[in-house]
Amino acid sequence: MQEIRLMALGGLDEDGKNMYVIEIDNDIFVVDAGLKYPKGSEQLGIEYIIPDFSYLKAHAERVKAVFITHGHDDVMAAVGHLLKEIDVDVYATALTAKLLERNFHKLGLKKKINIIKRHSKLHIAGHEIQVFPVMQSIPDSVGLTFATEYGPIVYTSEFIIDNNFNADAFSMDISYFAELGEKKVFALLAESAGSTRSGYTSPHHHIAPCVEPYFEAAGDERILITMYKQNLYRVMEVIDLCKKYHRQIMFYDDEQLRFLEFSEQLGYYKVPKELIVSHSNFNNDMKNICCIISGSGNEVFRLMNKICIGEDRLLELRPDDKVIIASPIIPGTEKEASNMENDLYKAGVSVKRVNSKEVLSMHASIEDLKMMLYLLKPHYYIPIHGEYAALVANADIALSMGYTPDRIIILDNGQFAYFVDGHLKSTRETIPLNDTMIDGKDKLDVSGMVLRDRETLSTDGAIVVGVVLNFKTKELIGGPDVQSRGVIYLKDADNIIQEIGNILIKTIAEAVKDKRYDNMQTRMEAKEKISRYILKETGKRPMVLPAIVEINIEADNGKEEKTGHKKG
Repeated sequence: MQEIRLMALGGLDEDGKNMYVIEIDNDIFVVDAGLKYPKGSEQLGIEYIIPDFSYLKAHAERVKAVFITHGHDDVMAAVGHLLKEIDVDVYATALTAKLLERNFHKLGLKKKINIIKRHSKLHIAGHEIQVFPVMQSIPDSVGLTFATEYGPIVYTSEFIIDNNFNADAFSMDISYFAELGEKKVFALLAESAGSTRSGYTSPHHHIAPCVEPYFEAAGDERILITMYKQNLYRVMEVIDLCKKYHRQIMFYDDEQLRFLEFSEQLGYYKVPKELIVSHSNFNNDMKNICCIISGSGNEVFRLMNKICIGEDRLLELRPDDKVIIASPIIPGTEKEASNMENDLYKAGVSVKRVNSKEVLSMHASIEDLKMMLYLLKPHYYIPIHGEYAALVANADIALSMGYTPDRIIILDNGQFAYFVDGHLKSTRETIPLNDTMIDGKDKLDVSGMVLRDRETLSTDGAIVVGVVLNFKTKELIGGPDVQSRGVIYLKDADNIIQEIGNILIKTIAEAVKDKRYDNMQTRMEAKEKISRYILKETGKRPMVLPAIVEINIEADNGKEEKTGHKKG
């Protein structure tokens, strides 16, 4: 009798940061490990956010494998960080493995990835795992099934159903799902990102019909188009349009070209090298060229904005340029996208934004999800990948097809669905999770103190007040010196500045007199007093940073020798 537990470490009630845990008896399998982007002023200076790996670290000996289903950052960009915490085998298809290796290199990791095929069967730690192809916006995408005594657990990953596309790297075998449905699927984990959209996603995912009129009308004028570099399906569509209209191509991002070359090496796509213009051969007077501005997340909007305001060394915007915004706004990119579009209009260029209702993202819509449910006929249905409203909308799809509520499971991150003898026993067990915020190459403290400090600095400014003391006697040698940034104008507030310095000196003198002086403790006491004083006088709550520098002064042959001691 097998015990099964299913949980998400990310990806539920949020966009991105997808990471799912499948436990069969004592063995743990991890599916995907991605990032999400921060939301504006709430997370100042954060580059991206990844899941909390604490649970996996605590049970590292039980983790048998990590599977990555495709090459998008929201499912793969946290793998390198996970491998810094635990040593575990990673499995991915060929293109995904190449993209992972680039990420590993940036993190200084050397890790061999086990290459799997889109149609393959694996046996790991006594468990059978089936790999199957799905159609997505990047080649080599797969879903997974995990065999159990009660039928397979199926993880679809992100998918659409398109019966008119035959390229092997993007293809999806519908007959496989019909066969799988005959095996009495135990649980189906299906994405929810498109669960509020009616109909099928295909054929509305094609970008070419939307942008081709602009290629036709542009004549020999230059076209600039923004793209997400990991959406290779759309990038390939734009390249094919350039071939059709005999237009040269300049890739602003060299890494975009590397991604396409990886696809070519694997036989997935032929890159038209005769059309490509290198950076060294490019100049801003060229006509009949398409400049593809691509990146990940906010990066693409920042790059285009930099070009727009004339701060880029390679590209200079011209009044007759045709700009196509083909990178839809995703959560965490709203501010940068808006800034970019406003500046483009100010520059007076022709701007076309691809409407997300006009061209759908390559996620399963309502009819795609219905088709998957109809073919697989799972006993339990678990919506994943999406905000809570999207999870509920996905659950409603199952309800509309006759599933009863006891067979539909909506979870939170860190909440287990626990099955015994093929039946759901409980969803009460949860583990605490904290987002792991990456700032450059480092992790921020999970307490959020750094973020709170950044928010204070951005809204109320900072005041730094410092003195220099004799290390032995604690007598004042220099100061006080007070610096204000973003709080008050110094020339108009001499009395406030003077009192801030006096408060620090008095606090030190009282501590020395009472024989309780400690550098750090005295600074904290002074900080509280100064903060209260500033609030009373100005109504502001700036960050207050007292500094007490202690100098060791010793007489030596009539000369004074000074040695600095700065505590704290």
